[in-house]
Amino acid sequence: MSLEGKTLFITGASRGIGLAIALKAAKDGANIILAAKTAEPHPKLPGTIYTAADEIEKAGGMALPVIVDVREEGQVLSAVEEGVKKFGGIDICVNNASAIQLTNTLQTDMKRYDLMNQINARGTFVTSKSCLPHLLKSENPHILNISPPLDMNPDWFSGHVAYSMAKFGMSLCVLGMAAEFKDDGVAVNALWPRTAIATAAVKNVLGGEQLVNISRGPEIMADAAYVILTKPSKEFSGNFCIDDTLLAENGVSDFSVYADVPFDQLAPDFFVPEDMPPPEAAKKS
Repeated sequence: MSLEGKTLFITGASRGIGLAIALKAAKDGANIILAAKTAEPHPKLPGTIYTAADEIEKAGGMALPVIVDVREEGQVLSAVEEGVKKFGGIDICVNNASAIQLTNTLQTDMKRYDLMNQINARGTFVTSKSCLPHLLKSENPHILNISPPLDMNPDWFSGHVAYSMAKFGMSLCVLGMAAEFKDDGVAVNALWPRTAIATAAVKNVLGGEQLVNISRGPEIMADAAYVILTKPSKEFSGNFCIDDTLLAENGVSDFSVYADVPFDQLAPDFFVPEDMPPPEAAKKS
């Protein structure tokens, strides 16, 4: 299957993983509704929705940049309506927008707690809810959340319970909506990276250039998302996928293209369960 002519609504698509997914789809000739906040250049963050739109159109797709704060239901609904008006519908919803702060309970102020939960969990819910009336009309509808497998190991909560709650809220949307819309043929899946991904968040929040240098590029997430989004929606839903495992299961054998260092030097990401070991092909790259 191809994404040619499909319309994707992607949150947080001005940079990083969201933009990488958009560019991958654009190569097929897809339409991209870029729903993100960055309209003006940021001193520490690359790109805006307008520079992202230019990249998408150069890659072969069509783009509609829309300023959206996913915490505001009205803005999400307006962006959906604008996208449907321009492209005729929505086939795919990608919930990529996220906020992170790895602080413990006593160090997490409630303003930041609210921000993470409003963007991650609530934003995913309201964006999915707003897109669903149009997804239900699509021939192969998908919702994809960039969120982790639901692993209740306390280690994933201790030390940053507020962030974990917000991120796992996105995954609970996968668990519930996949079952809720199974008979309607709407696929709802999660995708999560095994290693750190070289994004602005990794550089500016988590570990600087040192961590970026031992991270995989966002293209691995884009390639894995493409695999999911081109599968028949009635046959592939309710899955919590890890990027390299999914790609290995679908024929990828060379993972060296995604990183400048060997696998054993890559920084592991959070939330990857112990019972999801890396594929042999990835370990050899």
